[in-house]
Amino acid sequence: MSAPPLRLPDALAVVRDRLAASPLGLATPARDAAARASRAVRDQIDDYLLPRLGDLDAPLLTVVGGSTGAGKSTLVNSLVGSPVTTAGVLRPTTRAPVLVCARADVAAFSGDRVLPGLARVTGGAGGPGTVQLVVRDDLPAGLALLDAPDVDSVVESNRELAGQLLAAADLWIFVTTAARYADAVPWDLLRTAQERGTALAVVLDRVPPEAAAEVAADLHGMLQRAGLAGARLVVVEERPLVDGRVPEDQVAPLRAWLHGLAADQEARAAVVRQTLTGALDSLAQRVDGVAAAVEEQAAAVDALRAAAAAAYTAAYESIDAGVRSGTLLRGEVLARWQEFVGTGEWMRALQGGVSRLRDRVVSGLTGRPTPADGLQDALESSVERLLRAEADRAAERTVGAWRALPAGARLLTGEERELEQVSPDFPEAAAAQVRDWQGAVLDLVRDQGGDKRTRARLLSWGINGAGGIVMIAVFAQTGGLLGGEVAVAGGTTVVGQRVLEAVFGDAAVRSLADRAREDLQRRVDGLLRYEQARFDDRVDDAAPAPGTAEALRAAVRELAAARRADS
Repeated sequence: MSAPPLRLPDALAVVRDRLAASPLGLATPARDAAARASRAVRDQIDDYLLPRLGDLDAPLLTVVGGSTGAGKSTLVNSLVGSPVTTAGVLRPTTRAPVLVCARADVAAFSGDRVLPGLARVTGGAGGPGTVQLVVRDDLPAGLALLDAPDVDSVVESNRELAGQLLAAADLWIFVTTAARYADAVPWDLLRTAQERGTALAVVLDRVPPEAAAEVAADLHGMLQRAGLAGARLVVVEERPLVDGRVPEDQVAPLRAWLHGLAADQEARAAVVRQTLTGALDSLAQRVDGVAAAVEEQAAAVDALRAAAAAAYTAAYESIDAGVRSGTLLRGEVLARWQEFVGTGEWMRALQGGVSRLRDRVVSGLTGRPTPADGLQDALESSVERLLRAEADRAAERTVGAWRALPAGARLLTGEERELEQVSPDFPEAAAAQVRDWQGAVLDLVRDQGGDKRTRARLLSWGINGAGGIVMIAVFAQTGGLLGGEVAVAGGTTVVGQRVLEAVFGDAAVRSLADRAREDLQRRVDGLLRYEQARFDDRVDDAAPAPGTAEALRAAVRELAAARRADS
């Protein structure tokens, strides 16, 4: 049996919380717009939808907003009939929005029911993060006016606050002028009002009397084409101000309409219902846009991870090829190998008996440095150089691939130089792993010679000597050697294999070499994955959790079910 639908306020809270838990940390193309949309939805849920659903009969919050210098504050003062808000003389002006309400409605606006994130200030102007509350005895109950910052302010915090206040309005009065009514920024917000179904009135201010009819007709046509034919249009002619306020004959029609809404509960409820329904209807599309941006983030995560994985997989394959090809048997390793086996002498020893070779190898038991020790040291250095070179190359490849991806380029900012080479502790870690691997090979040899007969033979050859031959067998496919190197390395490896076969048997020798190679591969893989984690961790810190987009869409479905149950 399915669970009953959530209550509508609870479903809205789920949408808000899931949006808050949906990070957009990667610089993908849709990230910035989606982040603004997410913030706007959360603000509208907290600032308008939840408070309004909690009190459908609360006073009508009318937000007066518009372009810079359009005369919003002057209009509010004119509607009230008193200087309750101060026009910004200097632009941009940063000040607290002013909310004017009737004394009977103080309780509805003095707490945190409406705009809970903004503290209330009375008796004077407030600062950023506050709302100045002005109480009037001559304003009718049921109506509140809020003077908002400029919607096109050059100060980002002003623009953001203006957008937040407009989303919290039951009714939005948009103020523009005859000179600026076609500007792009205001129309972006008017389209937003249309998409959200917000109740809207447009005040066309400072219209030359002789052009009033023509300008009003042009603006009316623009509103119709934008799907805003239902918006009330009020024209205010350009006249000298009277005591700093719009002449009474110009402001009286708008005031009468607003006071009529305050007095008519049905009319006021219709405005609230239009805006409330429009806001709820708009949530599905707005949240889906955020979910799509989250999916874009997830795709970016996959691309970034794939780029790093490809670079480090290529490094692993290059190291494996270097191990198998015999290239590590060049230079110092080849010289130590020749010193260890004494090519011609060892061949003669095998043909005439093992005593002379036994004398060479058994010296490892006396504690003095032996050719076997030199061989192991040379192998250690050679393997470390190969690991360092390929890990450096993988880091450089990853940085190069990330630079070509918008999300990756931002994650690299300021640290490209450090990231395109191995991490500071890699050389020490690589050296430790190679030494541990060599110790593990000696342990394999020791374990293989566990029975008494084999142990006696092994001791006669020496653990280090036999272990060195096994290590050489790991690198002895000779594909990277040339000319005489092939003859020396290949020939002596065959001889070494014969020696080991005499001690352990043919199958055991192949097993020792395979196990030693697999152990080295495992250690190499661990080192490279540790290096790759530097990049993966950066992605993980910014990536959305798996299932985030679906969780957002599920919250929208739950909201739709709650609305059906509530209707």
